[in-house]
Amino acid sequence: WGFHFFDFAAIFNKEEDIGACTIKAVDDPRTLNKILYIRPPANTISFNDLVSLWEKKIGKTLERIYVPEEQLLKNIEEAAVPINVILSIGHSVLVKGDQTNFEVEPSFGVEASALYPDVKYTTVDEYLNQFV
Repeated sequence: WGFHFFDFAAIFNKEEDIGACTIKAVDDPRTLNKILYIRPPANTISFNDLVSLWEKKIGKTLERIYVPEEQLLKNIEEAAVPINVILSIGHSVLVKGDQTNFEVEPSFGVEASALYPDVKYTTVDEYLNQFV
């Protein structure tokens, strides 16, 4: 299975990094009654770029099979639970870009990497090294 993701990006975060930001935000008055978005720039990457990064790390070219969005939507409709849920999340994040296709509205949201520049986020590149 492969999907054509229209080059929208998704945000990938290591759990420990999310925890570090959450702990900092607990007592931070700038986060009071606000959504904390954890979107470090180095961790915002398209699926195609993620695959390319992996190919570079393993020294191989992977076969990419592109599925049109219409076919993916049909697959979601026809799939049973939990596969339809997994496909729906993939569609939302990697086809529609729902994690990244908006600006953080300061009246109700804050971005963690801007608030906490001292947090060293694990990059996607660094994270993948453990699997090579």
